[in-house]
Amino acid sequence: MSTLISAIVAAAGLFAAGVTAAGAQTQSPNSPGSKPPSRAQQLMGDIAPKMAELTDSVLFGDIWERPGLAKRDRSLITVAALIAKNHPEQLRSHIALARTNGVKEEEIVEAITQLAFYAGWPNAIVAIGIARDVFKPK
Repeated sequence: MSTLISAIVAAAGLFAAGVTAAGAQTQSPNSPGSKPPSRAQQLMGDIAPKMAELTDSVLFGDIWERPGLAKRDRSLITVAALIAKNHPEQLRSHIALARTNGVKEEEIVEAITQLAFYAGWPNAIVAIGIARDVFKPK
């Protein structure tokens, strides 16, 4: 189950890297008219095509695009949930996505500090290590 969740969150990493809400990347100049497969399609489309389709169309095409919350807020909520549920394998890509969506490093660290008292000290310590890695200049 963790691998499947990792695949969904890996798709979120592509969202942060410029994938459209429906999961399609900008067309490559080398292949006019063809859309490369989304990250979800790459990660699980061969074995779970419906799950990949739902990731692209429902999660990123609908839920992340709903007007009730800004993507910035959705990112902060998602980071908090991943810390609380102790899912470090998904946290890395969602911290990167949060930064893309306008959440400042200081705000992420502050959220982790707050969560230490509600989600557990060990979860927060793991999250700080992941945040440090994500924040490193590339």
